[in-house]
Amino acid sequence: MNQNQNQQKIQNPETQIQKTPQMNERDFINDMLTTEKYMTEAYTTALHEFSHDALFQDVLSIYNETANAHRNVYNLMFKKGWYAVEAAQPQKLQQSYQQFQGYSNQFPYGNQVQ
Repeated sequence: MNQNQNQQKIQNPETQIQKTPQMNERDFINDMLTTEKYMTEAYTTALHEFSHDALFQDVLSIYNETANAHRNVYNLMFKKGWYAVEAAQPQKLQQSYQQFQGYSNQFPYGNQVQ
């Protein structure tokens, strides 16, 4: 059994949709999810560049709405079984934790992790 087969998928039972050349509900929702991802990334980049406080606050509000919409679309896809995530192996989590814990000595203010 290779590593991909050994990974446990976390997902709900998939809602079946007839495969046709036309876009179906899953296609539309997946397109919405992708759009929301790109929008939140673009707003994040813009927020890093603003020097005008009022403009920053307006775009931050729009960013928050977009991020919430993204999460709602993700939750809908997950609920319908159209979005699966892989369970993390406990030993891989521990390895990652140890790797990045070693980086804490490079923080400019000591080992303060917040």
